[in-house]
Amino acid sequence: MEIVKSIEVLDQYLSEARSQGKHIGLVPTMGALHAGHASLVKRSVSENDVTVVSDFVNPTQFNDKRDLQTYPRDLEADCSLLKSLGVDYVFAPSVEEMYPEPDDRQFSYPPVDTVMEGKYRPGHFNGVCQIVSKLFYIVNPDRAYFGEKDYQQIAVIKQMVKDLNLPVEIRPCPIVREEDGLALSSRNALLTPEERNLAVNISRTLFISKQYAKSHSLKETHDLVVNVLNSLEGLEVQYYEIVDGETLQPVEDWHDAASVVGCITVFCGSRPVRLIDNVHYI
Repeated sequence: MEIVKSIEVLDQYLSEARSQGKHIGLVPTMGALHAGHASLVKRSVSENDVTVVSDFVNPTQFNDKRDLQTYPRDLEADCSLLKSLGVDYVFAPSVEEMYPEPDDRQFSYPPVDTVMEGKYRPGHFNGVCQIVSKLFYIVNPDRAYFGEKDYQQIAVIKQMVKDLNLPVEIRPCPIVREEDGLALSSRNALLTPEERNLAVNISRTLFISKQYAKSHSLKETHDLVVNVLNSLEGLEVQYYEIVDGETLQPVEDWHDAASVVGCITVFCGSRPVRLIDNVHYI
């Protein structure tokens, strides 16, 4: 496994692989890797001849500087895990390497990027599109792998790929959870043991709501989730939206869409740590 910090050097490696007709998989990450990332990597390794994992905390997708500063980083541990999984190249550039000058490109894909995260984190998806498009241009992968915990992000990236006519196949991968149901996230490392025990109520309540939804209206199900979580000291729901799984627009009835997904963001603890999750109802 090679750890590469230069775009030029990575291009040399990958140009050789392409000249040999090899298929390239890309797993974009911001580091602080866990079993959820590992599941993406394993799938890429199994489906491609060469796997590249980017390990880069992208500053342009943070609209909260404090969030950027506290985001967990551990490149040494990341590389140890990735080597054990059979990764070929870890691309770990500096901010200066990725952004030698400010990126003033603007991406807009309403309605999928204007609701939920797009509403509460203005500029976030523009930053996501900036970095992911850069990685696609640099790596030129055949396939790219993203976790479904970031459900809205996948929808936005698919729109970007279509808009830019990029020859890459987006491969969504299922959420990986702890044994008690908590969705794996790099941000979980920021939780105290007490906050970690509190955070599991997010997934627990979503799972309860799936059963509840079978005999209750969409609004009743929405209110159940919000009320239960907000009643727990240390948790605060920023939003919970039950949406069309394709357009991400809110629905009012279970029969309004072929796919219905509940997407949630909750603040946990005193700092607080922002956690996201989602559940499929239909």
